[in-house]
Amino acid sequence: MSSGNSAARVGPERPAPEDYVADRIKQEREARGWSTVALAEKMAEAGHPVNQAAIWRIESGKPRRRVNLDEALGFCQVFGLTMDELTAPPMKHADPVIRGLVRDHIAKKAALARMQHDVQILEREIEHIEFELAHFASYGAEQKAELEQLTRREEDEWKRQHP
Repeated sequence: MSSGNSAARVGPERPAPEDYVADRIKQEREARGWSTVALAEKMAEAGHPVNQAAIWRIESGKPRRRVNLDEALGFCQVFGLTMDELTAPPMKHADPVIRGLVRDHIAKKAALARMQHDVQILEREIEHIEFELAHFASYGAEQKAELEQLTRREEDEWKRQHP
């Protein structure tokens, strides 16, 4: 590759995803209130060291510094992004806090759906047990009284163990 082609690669003719990556890194860092130094420290902790000056050149340099694959993987890890998210046009209004809330909302809705399913199963099991107990109580007054006494005793014991 000639030096003329190399210059175009880092200048205004760069592929759009490279600019998207630089813009996204700056957006993600600023949304978290991190300095370039803090981001450099987090990248090092994640095993993808990049110094603070390199981060500044990626975000703001003229021309911007390119991001290599190892660094891109590190930024994804540190920011909790996929590679597709890192290379996509930055979202103008949905900052990382909002995206985190959306992810949390979806996760909680899924957890609620699982719990509702579990509640339905428990309700069916309780109905079955109540049917069996009612059947036992239908044998006569003595069985019914015994069942009520046993139920009270078990409930009292459960309450003592689970205050």
